[in-house]
Parts: sequence; structure tokens; C-alpha cells
Amino acid sequence: MDKQPYIINTHSHVNMLKDNDIDLAISNARKAGIITIVPSTTVEDIFEVDKFIQKYDDIYGYVGVFPEEVKDFTDKTLSDMETLIKNNKKIIGIGEVGLDYYWDKSFKELQKEVFIKQIEFANQMNLPLNIHSREAHLDTLEILKKYNKNSTAILHCYSGSLEFAKECIKEGIYIALGGVVTFKNALKAKEVAANIPLEYLLLETDDPYLAPVPYRGKENQPLYVTYVAQAIADLRNTTVDEIAKSTTANAERIFNFNAK
Repeated sequence: MDKQPYIINTHSHVNMLKDNDIDLAISNARKAGIITIVPSTTVEDIFEVDKFIQKYDDIYGYVGVFPEEVKDFTDKTLSDMETLIKNNKKIIGIGEVGLDYYWDKSFKELQKEVFIKQIEFANQMNLPLNIHSREAHLDTLEILKKYNKNSTAILHCYSGSLEFAKECIKEGIYIALGGVVTFKNALKAKEVAANIPLEYLLLETDDPYLAPVPYRGKENQPLYVTYVAQAIADLRNTTVDEIAKSTTANAERIFNFNAK
């Protein structure tokens, strides 16, 4: 990474695109100076993400198991993740991990147990955490405060209040925002985008989901992170360049890009 990227998209499932050609989507993002980080979600696709990110110069990855997939998690999963990390320097974090109480609350305790194991593993590997937290903000923060010793934590697709975001920032946790900030009625996301310190803000798309206006309802893709940056710039009465510069500096610091 010899030159400063325009934007670092800290969470993109570009490998899951169906309506758009994946190679073209990556090429379009590359031309705009966008670096993309792809998370895994299941015990199987840690291997798929590992292979996928090796195909492209400007794509990096996380390995981890998503909360809804933790029933398949075993100690072997951690062993597999460790092997992948040691053999692929482009795996730069643990994710997408966390808690999700929105769809199914029946295995909350198992979600917590596996979340803690993956936090401790991230600490062991000295890698950042990319965290999914849906309707589980208090438990997420409580677990991070208790178990996270040395890994920088990112709350991906943050959906909480400004007040809670400030509590997280006090713990050194970063807030990542995506296409929701462009939605007309997303008042909480807009308030967070407008008011949190820039030093704790990151950008993402979470594609193929949550496409920003003017593409809402269509398949999202990495390039559309520019619409997120523009929306946040407008909310903060500043420029896209300032948002890009600040969030890129934050991501480079978290992921130690300049040392690679």
C-alpha cells in the first residue's frame, strides 16, 4: 500500500454479490481508490474468504463466525482460523463476530460463549475485532469490557443511540457506519454520524445489503461507500475528502496497514 487509499471500506461481503459481477464491482471500487475488507460468517466460509482475498490486491479479510452460526463452532474452528491467519497476511482481523437477539433468542448463552472465545482468540492473535451487535448492545459492551484485553473493537453497522456510542468510545471502541445514514428516517444513525468524534468513525457498505440512497432496495457494492462518506460529510458540514482522510487514517491505525 504505497499510496494513501481514498477510502477503506471496513465491512463488505462483496464475495456474496449476485446481481452484479464481482470482478467488475471490485474493479470499480479499485478505480475509486477504495480498499475493501471482507468478513467471514460461517465455519465453512473462513476458508472461502481466505481464498477469495488472495485473488485481489486491494481486498483484505477477517475470519470469524457470525452469531447466528455459532451452533457449528468448535475448538477446531479456532485452530483452523489460527492456521489461516498464520499463512495469509491479508487476514487482518477477527469477524464477523458478536451477538444477535433479533431473530432467535433461544441460544443467547451459546452466542455469548462463542463471542467470548473469539474475543480471547483475537487477543491471542493481537488482531482487531469486527463486531455484529443487533438488539444486544448492552451485553456486547459488557462482554467487551470484561473479556477484551488488547484487541481494537469495531461495532459494524452501528444501530444504537448517540449516547451509547459515546459510552463505547470511552472504552476505545470504534463506530462503523454504512448506507443506513443515507435513509431519510434513520434519525439515530444520522445523529451518531453528525456528532461522534471523527477519530472513532469508520466507513463500510455491508454489501450486498443496505444499499445507500440512491440505490436503496438494490444490491449494494463496495463502490457505494462513497455515498456513505458524502452523507456523513453533509451531516457534519464538511467535505468528503475530510471524512475519507480521517476514516482512512483510523482504519490504517487499527489494521496496521502501513506496516504491511
